[in-house]
Amino acid sequence: MPTRRARIPATKYPVERFTLDNGLRVVLTPDRSAPVIGVAVVYDVGIRSEPQGRTGFAHLFEHLMFQGSENLEKLAHFRHVQGAGGTFNGSTHLDYTDYYETLPGNALERALFLEADRMRGPRLTEENLRNQVDVVKEEIRVNVLNRPYGGFPWLTLPPVMFDTFPNAHDGYGSFDDLESATVADAADFFRRYYASGNAVLAVSGDIDVAEATTLVERHFGDVPARPAPERPDFTEPDLTVERRTSYTDQLAPLPAVASAWRVPDPVVDFAGYLPYVVLAEVLTDGDASRLVERMVQRDRSVTGLGGYLGFMGDPFDVRDPTALLLQAHLPPGGDVDKALRTIDEELDRLATDGLTDGELARTQARMATHLLRDTDAVLGRALRMAVLEQQRGEPGLLNDLPRLVGEVTEDQVRAAAATLRPERRASIEVIPGGAR
Repeated sequence: MPTRRARIPATKYPVERFTLDNGLRVVLTPDRSAPVIGVAVVYDVGIRSEPQGRTGFAHLFEHLMFQGSENLEKLAHFRHVQGAGGTFNGSTHLDYTDYYETLPGNALERALFLEADRMRGPRLTEENLRNQVDVVKEEIRVNVLNRPYGGFPWLTLPPVMFDTFPNAHDGYGSFDDLESATVADAADFFRRYYASGNAVLAVSGDIDVAEATTLVERHFGDVPARPAPERPDFTEPDLTVERRTSYTDQLAPLPAVASAWRVPDPVVDFAGYLPYVVLAEVLTDGDASRLVERMVQRDRSVTGLGGYLGFMGDPFDVRDPTALLLQAHLPPGGDVDKALRTIDEELDRLATDGLTDGELARTQARMATHLLRDTDAVLGRALRMAVLEQQRGEPGLLNDLPRLVGEVTEDQVRAAAATLRPERRASIEVIPGGAR
């Protein structure tokens, strides 16, 4: 008997796309319902792109982009955005780096000027570099070195699963690599990756398309044309033998474990990839999900459990190779082997017996709700469309994602579960060193 299907609402955000003569791709999505705009610039460079011997450089360079630009002194970007009543930030991912602002609608030209100015050139000085190396080192101390479970599993699991430097290395970087970075390294990184032909600009919210187009051309049209660099092939063969390792975390009070399995290419084989996105939610999303109900509530073999696609939790913002991850924290004296066996049992049960009535519909409805909520705000919309344009050339896919998630069938979820075999698994175990 087929399970019930979820009724998924749709969005119809308009999409206007064009490319400037210098290669900059532009996406505009007007929404006059509130006088607010979101502006996002995405560069096709991320952690996987940084050269060997320069671990952490993509993230370090993100910091440098806030230290002044061609016509603006240090901290001017901050003042101009906040002075207009806006907020701003940037972030580094495996496959891209983004910079973004939310502003009142009447500050559009200000935002475009600011982003265009640093696209022409950030202020790469020895003082700025040394200062930001220290800032990044402190961030690593706070987020990884001096925090229980720091870097688990997004930093600790990739080197277990992967063999090549781009996929396996520490994206936060080693202190030695960061300290040895030079201004010449930064300038070369900018020339290579921060080219207009390697970037996407997205603007959403309270805009008039014709006026916004004129402003984009005015501010970005004279940015020097530089083509996108050839993107390396980061693919690696799948695992055929289980990989597993452990390490002691001196700050962790309790054991933990994370496992990952490779999944289909999220861009080239999107239809084959989507069932895994749904499967992760079936297994772990909410108290009624498979693994939470079994392992947290009934067996009490773990105290908390989560599942997601992508090492940084970005199912629709990542290229191949990527993975489905499951991670769990265990009670004192918890048995990691038993936890992994239970996961295998539940995957086998799902693949063999299928889903209960309403289980898939409930999961898909929750997923659609999250997708709709994430892009309801103009900045979330601009960021998602910018990355969809960057990686797929399909920013309008944002409107289709909830429906496509809702069209995944039970058979597809079962087939995906059947591929998550122990011999394809990479696992990392945290041994608590801070229990006393």
